[in-house]
Amino acid sequence: MATISISKKEYHQLVEKALRYEYISQLLKEDIFASPPTRSVKKIIESFKATRLYNKEFLRSLKEGLKRSLYFRT
Repeated sequence: MATISISKKEYHQLVEKALRYEYISQLLKEDIFASPPTRSVKKIIESFKATRLYNKEFLRSLKEGLKRSLYFRT
């Protein structure tokens, strides 16, 4: 078996690409078009709020959008 040498930078780039590929591969295996596990707008907003990642304006906009959705009206 022959030995191949590559630079450390090149090695890190290859590892990064492999990790990105693995991540995308995992995403594609999931059913991205599945229905949300709950139809409760209140529960969804509370979950988003609990993460403390979203500002009030975003949460308000999300709530309005969910209320307009036919899926959440029924």
